[in-house]
Amino acid sequence: MQIKEVIQHLEELAPISYAEDFDNVGLLVGNKNTTVTGILVTLDTLEHIVDEAIENNCNLIISFHPIVFKGIKKFNGTTYVERVVMKAIKHDIAIFAIHTALDNSFHGVNDMICEQLNLLNRKILIPQHNTIKKLTTFAPVAEAQHIRNKLFEAGAGSIGNYDHCSFSTEGKGTFRPSDKASPTIGKKGETHTETETQIQVTFPKHTQSRVLKALFTHHSYEEVAYEVTTLENTNQHIGMGMIGELEEEMEEKEFLRLIKKTFKTGCIKHSALLGKPIKKVAVLGGSGSFAIKNAIQNNADIFITSDLKYHQFYEAENRLIIADIGHYESEQYTKNLIVSYLRKKISNFAIILSDKNTNPIQYL
Repeated sequence: MQIKEVIQHLEELAPISYAEDFDNVGLLVGNKNTTVTGILVTLDTLEHIVDEAIENNCNLIISFHPIVFKGIKKFNGTTYVERVVMKAIKHDIAIFAIHTALDNSFHGVNDMICEQLNLLNRKILIPQHNTIKKLTTFAPVAEAQHIRNKLFEAGAGSIGNYDHCSFSTEGKGTFRPSDKASPTIGKKGETHTETETQIQVTFPKHTQSRVLKALFTHHSYEEVAYEVTTLENTNQHIGMGMIGELEEEMEEKEFLRLIKKTFKTGCIKHSALLGKPIKKVAVLGGSGSFAIKNAIQNNADIFITSDLKYHQFYEAENRLIIADIGHYESEQYTKNLIVSYLRKKISNFAIILSDKNTNPIQYL
């Protein structure tokens, strides 16, 4: 098995195209055509994680957080980032980071938090916009159905439970190949006309490269005329954060104690208690201050996240409780999710869950 095949499996869970623009995801170190000897899954890639990979004969590290986030201008080992990358390259170890692609997956980071708390009726807190594309092209009538079928096979034409592909009679017309066209149609000097029709399909944006490859491969024109546009939509299955409900409401302090125990955190910082039971819970793993207003708009009783600043606790406005449980603590079960998923996809292969705690924050 090659690294690119492992990546294909990961893309089924969390397509890289749904990662946030600011992020650095994908294969950060290594060659995608390398044969995999073993896979180590971790939350962070540090020097001792690379050592763990070496000890276990793993030449692919799948990391939630990217070790390379900003541009690096030199590699001389003066920072931990440089040392990690240098050691990985020296030992032919590839590093793949999934980060916000998995944050935005319906069955990703936030679903895992909800799973630990047994939340019901889960839905995305901040749905991602503009995730559907539309392809418009023209083809000879005789081959239009074949092209349509190939576009379907590549992932186009099906959004949710609906079939989104059409032929347009308004697009019908004629075309006349040039005498200099290569390949030519018929004998030189002959005049040929053929009716063409318009094809329109919609597709999830992460399938765009496959859809266009299918178009170019199965279309008879040397130069295919086409247009790809982004449609206005709000995707209820892709986005940041999640909101769900407890099976039975709980008293505030009781629920905070449950969070502390479940996520093994040394400290929970929270806004003022409101004296009302907890039923509806919003969560966002990692840094989630930007979603406070979304939790309020969704009538959450509590919002669980991390990395909040002093003044951001005021934003609760006595409408909900904001609970900061720690960055590592909120994402710690993510590596378990990745391992479980890959073991179902790849049987009889060494997929190792790192047993190293990479949390840089200690509690007294």
